[in-house]
Amino acid sequence: MVKNKIDDEAQKDPSSPKKQTPRLCGSNYPLSIIFVVVNEFCERFSYYGMKAVLTLYFTNFLYWDDNLSTAIYHAFSGLAYFTPVMGALIADSWLGKFKTIISLSIVYVVGHVVKSIGAIPTVGDQKAHVVLSMFGLFLIALGTGGIKPCVAAFGGDQFNEEQARERRRFFSFFYLSINAGSLLSTIITPLLRADVQCFGKDCYALAFGVPAALMVIALVVFISGSGMYKKLPPKGNILVEVSQCVGFSIANRWRYRASNYPKREHWLDWAAEKYPKQLIKEIKMVSRVLLLYLPLPMFWALFDQQGSRWTLQATRMNANFGGFIIQPDQMQTINAILIVIFIPIFDVGIYPLIGKCKINLTPLKRMTVGMVLAALAFVAAAVVEIEVQRTVVPEPTAKENYVQFLNLADKNVQIALQGHGSFPVTMAPFQDPDNYIKLQVDSQSQLFSFNLTYENVTTTCSQSFNISNVYSILLYKEDRQLHCKLLEDAKSKPQKGQATMRIINTHSEDVNVVLGNANFGTVSKNYGSSLYKVMERGQYTGMCKVGAMEYDVDVGLIDFGAAYTIIMSMMPEEGSMSIWKFEDIKANVLHIGWQVPQYVLMSAGEVMFSITGVEFSYSQAPLNMKAVLQSGWLLTVAFGNIIVIIVAKAAYMEQWAEFILFACLLFAVAIIFSIMAYFYTYVDSEELNDKDEDKEEHIPPPPYENISLSTVDKQTKM
Repeated sequence: MVKNKIDDEAQKDPSSPKKQTPRLCGSNYPLSIIFVVVNEFCERFSYYGMKAVLTLYFTNFLYWDDNLSTAIYHAFSGLAYFTPVMGALIADSWLGKFKTIISLSIVYVVGHVVKSIGAIPTVGDQKAHVVLSMFGLFLIALGTGGIKPCVAAFGGDQFNEEQARERRRFFSFFYLSINAGSLLSTIITPLLRADVQCFGKDCYALAFGVPAALMVIALVVFISGSGMYKKLPPKGNILVEVSQCVGFSIANRWRYRASNYPKREHWLDWAAEKYPKQLIKEIKMVSRVLLLYLPLPMFWALFDQQGSRWTLQATRMNANFGGFIIQPDQMQTINAILIVIFIPIFDVGIYPLIGKCKINLTPLKRMTVGMVLAALAFVAAAVVEIEVQRTVVPEPTAKENYVQFLNLADKNVQIALQGHGSFPVTMAPFQDPDNYIKLQVDSQSQLFSFNLTYENVTTTCSQSFNISNVYSILLYKEDRQLHCKLLEDAKSKPQKGQATMRIINTHSEDVNVVLGNANFGTVSKNYGSSLYKVMERGQYTGMCKVGAMEYDVDVGLIDFGAAYTIIMSMMPEEGSMSIWKFEDIKANVLHIGWQVPQYVLMSAGEVMFSITGVEFSYSQAPLNMKAVLQSGWLLTVAFGNIIVIIVAKAAYMEQWAEFILFACLLFAVAIIFSIMAYFYTYVDSEELNDKDEDKEEHIPPPPYENISLSTVDKQTKM
């Protein structure tokens, strides 16, 4: 009867050695990992594809300002990396990894569907769109965060311990699928948004719908491999048990804190009166790894700025690659491309070569090198930022104004500011000013008077300037006299590498102007001005309509990051429209290709840090705590984002200085981590699964009367 019972239990245990696991194409890899890898590829396509267009959805569809859009974007990202704790708890103590992945994937799919419906303009009003979008994002965050600690660990569970080499390769392929999915999605979904028109505007419903479809495919693929999986059962409510054990140990240590009580080797040993030594040893292992996790958020603080600070840097750079234009927010795809390239190079080339050189590059040493590379990436970003800043005119401060003069008359005009002897400026006809002139102001609104000398006749131009604004003063001849008109200019570069343009009509009749897809509408006569229009970079031609007459218009190249003022003037004797183009904000000069070195360094650092960290977390975790430790790894990403927010809000410094600050912080953290790694002893987690250890007797609580019991000669580590 005993033998039959053992045989029955062996058949029920998916991890039993008697169960023959199908192999992949005659290799030593279990066939089931194909379903795990494909599932991860589709899920990452779904997540990153949705996230790629999320900020533009907030600003262009929900019409939120940049600050609110950024806040919600990072709140979603943070929630997605905090919820792994929930997923680990469910997997390890209740449903197991397999059922947890399926259950939360269903929640994930529902979130995508709700999010896609919320992006359909005809569904409800603005409030309905916001409610559907936020509810959908909440479900997506629960789904993606909940399955994060389970999928990688579930894939690792498919291997036996003698397949350590294959398991390490699996994690490389697993991470490769993540980056392949993110790469394709960040290329495809922005194209679906911008190039496909639905309901008369960018098609966000399609851009969200395709990721939703990929998540459905991910769920179907994962379920399809159900019969091949090794499904380890949950070992009980381990997270609660760990918390109770730690709490009891601390309370017990405090209770017997007097010096006359014998010391114990480790502070967790004070839980031995109530909890088995097997559990205490497992908690010691997890606590030692979690201690190593403490410095890790700093790496992610730098890494995640690829989507924020580095993208903003790219908006101030020239993105023209000869006939091919790359958008600033598409630069992030370089990271995914480099990861796809670097993983096999490191796995097959660099690591074996280092091993042949008799260098023992342990996992923790790899992670330290990854930190150093990420810090060097930010040094490179700082160098690029210094060069970028040389082409960017700073915005006026609280007690400044900027002003430029546009001479639309037919002869030179000399300009002098009353009360300022060093001011005189001479402007030739239709001369594009090189720079703005800085004026100091003492009040919220201040009157300035300028003496304008034209053909030896001096007139006065008085204009009131509001504080911290940028202005152009038009100088034009009318009825043989010089007149002036004040216009408020754009004072910051357009976002995402775009350009802005406005039209000034010098004609005596209203004009209607269309340039490419930009319709400026009716521009009033006699030096009327249109509003600024945001435009993509390119060569622009169009039509100007004056009454019943139509004139062809060619304004030439509208370049990255520039703001233009276009002067349109009728030439009756020629029967044509003359165009003058003024560049109010200079175009981006430094090429965006100079960002490539920082992406190369960051991507190499990611390969050495992140892939190694995932594998290290799995190998050092006790069998029933693997998903918990994986969730702890993911929490370091969430806390890394918090570090970015704190530094960005607290450190008021120029951008290049902030990059240097982050680099120095990571250098310091790398030194601390290397010291911690030096004292870390690698452990074979299977050694802690010896069931015979459960037979050891528990230590009785130290009695108040007899101190001689349970004496310990070693010093405490508390």
